[in-house]
Amino acid sequence: MKVLVTGASGQLGQDVVLLLNESGHEVRGCGRGELDIDDQQQCNKVIDEYQPEVIIHCAAYTAVDAAEEDADGAYRVNAFGTRNIAVAAEKVGAKLVYISTDYVFDGQADRPYREYDNTAPQTVYGESKRVGELLTQTLSSKYFIVRTSWVYGQYGSNFVKTMLKLGVDKDSLSVVHDQIGSPTYTVDLARFLLQLIQTEKYGIYHASNSGYCSWHEFAQAIFELADLQVQVLPVTTEQFPRPAKRPAYSVMEHTAIRANHFDDLPHWRDGLERFLAQVK
Repeated sequence: MKVLVTGASGQLGQDVVLLLNESGHEVRGCGRGELDIDDQQQCNKVIDEYQPEVIIHCAAYTAVDAAEEDADGAYRVNAFGTRNIAVAAEKVGAKLVYISTDYVFDGQADRPYREYDNTAPQTVYGESKRVGELLTQTLSSKYFIVRTSWVYGQYGSNFVKTMLKLGVDKDSLSVVHDQIGSPTYTVDLARFLLQLIQTEKYGIYHASNSGYCSWHEFAQAIFELADLQVQVLPVTTEQFPRPAKRPAYSVMEHTAIRANHFDDLPHWRDGLERFLAQVK
């Protein structure tokens, strides 16, 4: 299968490209230098020349706090950059995978969010990603919207790497305990995307590692599995104010994965163990 990956130099994009290559697919990975999704003409040109059967759209504006002061920048990439990709994909008849986020919800649920629950983003980042979803649904006839959460992997910066780095030098750390979600290992998410693109089971999917925890519990597990002796002190979100509001609860139900007979993603502790074994 001929696949084009946007955001190919990013945290998820690099693992997607690696897995597709290992699986024998023909892949073109485009970082921002090869494909600026803000440039509609360039999107049309690159995609028309390559003629992909599938586009996995990983490129995104992910600076959640910065987006609060840079709404135009977030919308330019997450909304209108996605529009550019969707229009170009439709012209060549390509399937489109749009990577979205738990931030499209309000974070106030008392049960895991299902794929077709009402969205109510509380941040500029979440709003811009939700508009990207709507434009994908409007402009593409063959789309998969894949919402994920708390992503970490070998490439780029993320919570796990930050904890490992701090854990070498510190005896104790304070981590919020009142935000609940599902950590997601990029390799496990990439494997799910590989399953997905080989089908015509279009629609919205929630794809995070199974199970859930707080950031505090996640940090405890990181230090435990990495054999680092660090005391993790629980603190509240109010004690760590940030420009962008964080979801208190962002656990997502995997109804579409099960109903469409895909393999669900492993438990988050399983993913974390494999990641730590790899980075060691």
